[in-house]
Amino acid sequence: MKKAFSLMILCISIFSFAQEIKVPFTGHRSFDILEGYSGTGTPHYYLDVKKSGDVHFGYVQVNQANGKETKEEINAGKYAPNKVMKVVFKKIEETFFVKFDKEKIYLTDEKGNIQNLEGCCSSRESADKDICKCESDLYK
Repeated sequence: MKKAFSLMILCISIFSFAQEIKVPFTGHRSFDILEGYSGTGTPHYYLDVKKSGDVHFGYVQVNQANGKETKEEINAGKYAPNKVMKVVFKKIEETFFVKFDKEKIYLTDEKGNIQNLEGCCSSRESADKDICKCESDLYK
């Protein structure tokens, strides 16, 4: 009986260790993939990576006309390297795909191909290019 109990404890320990997910960071990071212009009420996006590996995406948007704040946060699933995550915000009816690492986040298609769009260019870049790589630094 003692051996069976010890074996059970060992199995639980191994299973718990195997479930541990290596995340590139934990905590809150802000990002701006699609460039907005001051005063437009563009949502300010963020992601929050938990120690458990759960990834939460959210935004805060302030209506410039009346000051009303809209916010939403969703759980997009567990982190995995190079995993494409689908983000669906119901309040603003927006869906997009992203993948991220320790320093950057990328707007992708469903297959993980990084998008190149005009809306991803800053005002400085748009004078030089028609399209830009859809990526953003992750800000603490």
